[in-house]
Amino acid sequence: MDDAHFMKLALQEAKKAMEEEEVPVGAVVVQEGKVIARGHNMTERLQDPTAHAEMIALTAAFNAMGSKYLPEATLYVTVEPCPMCAGALYWSKIGRVVYGTADEKNGYKRLVGTNWALHPQTKLSEGCCAEEAAQLMKDFFKARR
Repeated sequence: MDDAHFMKLALQEAKKAMEEEEVPVGAVVVQEGKVIARGHNMTERLQDPTAHAEMIALTAAFNAMGSKYLPEATLYVTVEPCPMCAGALYWSKIGRVVYGTADEKNGYKRLVGTNWALHPQTKLSEGCCAEEAAQLMKDFFKARR
């Protein structure tokens, strides 16, 4: 199984968010080729601005692994993490982050300009299934205008 396979699972999570009228961002955490956690945006449902897909998935992964660190895990997320989520990823010491589409308005790179927001040992891959992830976002916001 490759990055595209796991990103498609994250895209399924993003579609769940969209069905729930949440911003369509989805995430899965994978370790040793197995999904250990899933999440999608729940900020409206929970009335919690921190309930981003990455945060939901990370919390579930910490609970599944019984650890606050995930150095052997990979997070697949449909959209570039925001600064808050990048901070959580830093502290999780996650081994790898793979994201779909860039977030020019709210992504962490807009504020920091580089990858330094992630842990020094975290590897980063960008652009996996980017067109599908970007289209979900466009469709969601177009429907609300």
